[in-house]
Order: sequence, then structure tokens, then C-alpha cells
Amino acid sequence: MANHSLFASHRGAHVPTADTRNEAGGLAYARRPEATLALYAATGCLNGTFYADAETQLDTMLALCAKVDPRFVAKTAIYARRTAFMKDMPALLLASLSLRDQEAFAAAFPKVIDNGRMLRNVVQILRSGRVGRKSLGSLPKRLVRDWLQNATTDQLINAAIGNDPSLADVIKMVHPKPADAGREALYAWIIDKPYDAAKLPEKVRAYEAFKRDPQRAMPDLPFQYYTALPLNASHWKALATHASWQTLRQNLNAFARHGVFADKYVLRKVVAKLRDADAIRRARAFPYQLLTAYQATAALPREIAEALQDAMEIATCNVPTLEGDVVVAVDVSGSMASPVTGFRKGATSATRCVDVAALIAACVQRNSPQARVMPFDTAVREVRTNPRDSVVTQAQRLAKLCGGGTSVSAPLARLNAERANVDLLVLVSDNESWRDTRASGASETMRQWSQIKARCPQAKLVCIDMQPVATSQTLERGDVLHVGGFSDAVFDVLANFAAEGAGARRWVEKIASVEL
Repeated sequence: MANHSLFASHRGAHVPTADTRNEAGGLAYARRPEATLALYAATGCLNGTFYADAETQLDTMLALCAKVDPRFVAKTAIYARRTAFMKDMPALLLASLSLRDQEAFAAAFPKVIDNGRMLRNVVQILRSGRVGRKSLGSLPKRLVRDWLQNATTDQLINAAIGNDPSLADVIKMVHPKPADAGREALYAWIIDKPYDAAKLPEKVRAYEAFKRDPQRAMPDLPFQYYTALPLNASHWKALATHASWQTLRQNLNAFARHGVFADKYVLRKVVAKLRDADAIRRARAFPYQLLTAYQATAALPREIAEALQDAMEIATCNVPTLEGDVVVAVDVSGSMASPVTGFRKGATSATRCVDVAALIAACVQRNSPQARVMPFDTAVREVRTNPRDSVVTQAQRLAKLCGGGTSVSAPLARLNAERANVDLLVLVSDNESWRDTRASGASETMRQWSQIKARCPQAKLVCIDMQPVATSQTLERGDVLHVGGFSDAVFDVLANFAAEGAGARRWVEKIASVEL
């Protein structure tokens, strides 16, 4: 008689054999190079993660760029910047094209380099030697020069904040030609050379006058221009009331240390700005950034914490309403405790992968109150959620469960044991499953999904990945969609797939459709 352990019958369609192992040692499926590149671009921050250090991430990205068509690399860079709102990854992708495909590099450059920080990022990467060159070269130098010459005065003033390289370094490298005496004076001011003060832009003249006499009015300049100056309480209040929304969010505790919120008028102004829906949208704030700010409000007035909760509701209001039997499975295993943007000395985010995963689940359940939330590590964890709670409250409740090993198949196995009906299963994880692995054959997650499909042929599975990894517990196909990242773009892809199913445009296809 044939060996039953080898030839046991299995309910459902044929389950594809896993073809690799993940970083944790579990059976997994290798992603296609384009899909891997897209995931790294949307989730990687070139910092250390639970399973890979920053150097490994960089090497992987450069190897992927060499495997993938350069036009797709260019389109991924544009998507990563414009839709996923990333910074280092799009600059790296762009820089990788500078020697490989100059046409794609030139086409993507103005769409990726949309501010001074991005300009400095790509210059830094090009000069590092990591993409095959240690100098800018003629085409990159021309494009950098064109950016400087076409930039507005405000763009240059904002770009002059930061070092390694500074904007002054960049100007000295490419020698932009001033269009007029005003631009000539501004370049000289930035690189600390003698300049004609009368020709400087008005706000720069006002800033220099303020440095000489702090009794003058503070010109409307970025917050960072003032932090090294000896400011009094009135100055700090003026900065708080005139700061951009993103600057305000990032410096709430600094303003508190300088007594700004003791003034009830200023406090009301700050609270109103934090709740301003238009300002939130213009800031392109990640929901997790709002969660990070909320987590740091222990020493701040209650009104600030409440305003950040309101801002979170606004920032996540575009989450789609999902119909039918919806399940959101949230990975709360130990590896999900790693910082969502990776480990970086002196700049590690307090927000973890599990916080973002819980945030996604809370957002879905708020707009689809019938959705079932299933946190899991090696087994499904029991938790009672209330769709009427705020997104922040729900996310915190789920994130408190973090710890333990990983069995991505656990929620699917529970659904099968209950013979539950499933229309849409959203699985949010770092995909490093190992406790449910097998010696060979299919991953346990795909085996369990096959059983759900046999019972619920209409079911769809969306896997949202929190970390840059080259493997997955599921194989992407007509009923299975992969997507990665922390921006609202994830919800757009989720909504399209929930509505259209196999006919929906895939995440990689969405990136491939970006115009160069």
C-alpha cells in the first residue's frame, strides 16, 4: 500500500509546492523580482530589521535593480515617492539607473526629486560609490543643476536645511548659473560667501535682521532656522502658531518644554491646526506617524492627545467599506515588535510593525463593523474589539498582545475548524512564519487557504506585508493579492481587489502603469 503520509488526500485544489525558505527557516514561496523590488521600495527604509541588517537590504535592492527592467525600476521609484511617500528607497532606485539607463534616469528624475531633501539624498547616494560611481557624472550633474536653477526661492531656502551633503555642498559641486542678481546673492548666502545683502530675497533679509535684533518680527521660515538661536517665550509661541502641520506634529514636546501650551490661546490655535483636515491631507501624513505622535503625548495637555486622535480619524477616512464576511488577521508575534522603519542609531521609531498592523485592522473594522479581527502568533489570540472605539484605542488594544512565535496559518486553521464563511481575508504580517512549517511540500498557510477556497469558492485573500522580505507564505494568483507599505495606497489596492477580484489590476501592474 502507498505511503499515506506521502500520498494523503487533501481537500481543495492542488496546492503549489513551496520553493524556498524564509529568514526564520520556514517553508515559503519566492516572490518574482518585480514584486520583491516593489515590496522593498514600499517598506524598506535601509535600516536594520528583525531579520536583516541595513547592509543586507542595500545589497538585495541593488541586486534586484540589476535583474529588473530599468523602466520598471524607474516606475517603482516614482511610485515609492509619489504614492508610498518614501524617501531613501526612491533615491536609491533612481541613483541605480544613472549608469544603467540614462534615458529612464532622466525621465524619472523630476518626478522623484520633488524637494531639496530628495535632491540631497540622491547626490549622497551617487557620491557614495555604492551604485557604481563616486562622482555625479555629466547627466546627473546637469539634472541637479536644472533643479537648482528652476527651484523657487522658498524651495531653495527649505533645501538649505540639513547636511551630508548640505545644499551648499551640492551648489559647489554643480555650479548653477544664477539667472539674476537676486539668485546670485541667494546662492552666495547659502554657500557662506560674500553677497550683496540688498539683493537677497526679502525673507532672507528679514531673517538676517532678526538674528541681529531679536526684537524684530520673525520672518516665515522653516522651524529649523530658529532652533539654534536664543529665543524667548514669545518667539516659541510664534513658531508654534506658524509652523507647518508636519513640523508641529514632530515638535510638540519641544514646544511643551518651552512653555508654549501654558498660553491657552496658543493651545487652541495648535489644537485647531492639528485637527485641520486640509492641512492633514497636504502634509501626506502616514497614519503610523500620527500614532507615534499620540504615543508621545504623556507629558502634553489632554487637548493635544484628543486632537491627534481626531487627526487619525481624518487621515484614515478613505479606508473603503468592505461588504460580506470580512476577516482581518493581525500578526502579533515577537518579530512584529521591531520598529516599522527599522533600527537606526539615534533615530529609531517608537512605532512597531505590530502597531501599524493593528492600525490597519482598526481602520478596516471602523468602516466595516461586521469585520472580524483575529490577532495571532502561534495560535489565534482572543481579544474583544469594539468598532465604535477610536482607531487609536483599538490599535493599542491589539498591539498589547505582541509576543511569541509565528504561525501565519493559525487564523486560517481556526476559520476552517469553525467552518466559517469567508468573503475576504486580510492578512497583515511580516511573513516570517516558522512554527507551522513542514519538511517539504506546500506552506501550511496555502494548505489552509485551499481548504477555505473549497468551502468558500468566492473567497479572496489580501496579504499586506510590513517588512521588506523576498518570500511569502502564499503564492500570488487570481484569488490571492500581495501588497506592501504603510501609506493609504494600501487601502486603494485592497478596495479594488475586494470589488473586482481576479480582474483587478495587481499591485505590480499598478506600478508598471506609472507614466515615465
